[in-house]
Amino acid sequence: MENSQQTSEPVNFVHQDEIWKAHIKIEKDSGESWSKNWGFLSEAYKEYEMKSVKLKTGLKTELHPELTIRPLTPPQRHIQVGSSSAVPLTSQRFIGWRSGSSGLHLEKYSAMHHGRRSFLKDLVGL
Repeated sequence: MENSQQTSEPVNFVHQDEIWKAHIKIEKDSGESWSKNWGFLSEAYKEYEMKSVKLKTGLKTELHPELTIRPLTPPQRHIQVGSSSAVPLTSQRFIGWRSGSSGLHLEKYSAMHHGRRSFLKDLVGL
């Protein structure tokens, strides 16, 4: 078995160094030419930042009454749960033992009832 570390072609370090220098030169030149081509964006960004700071300070001092946070209402005001029956002796009966009792009114909107419908009768009725 051949050594997997060996490469098929020798590495030319001088050539790789020239390629690296070319990349660095392109980066440097593009950095210098950016301000000529796109420098106006930095000024526009500074103006935008100043406007946003003014708006933020204005909002903090001038809160509208519609934007204020109301105090939380306690859940006891909306939810009423009656007393429950004795705890079941077995785990099989424990599942849903509170919700099964009609006197506790745990369901807020009551049970949903859907009438039986026939797809064929709906098509004939059209």
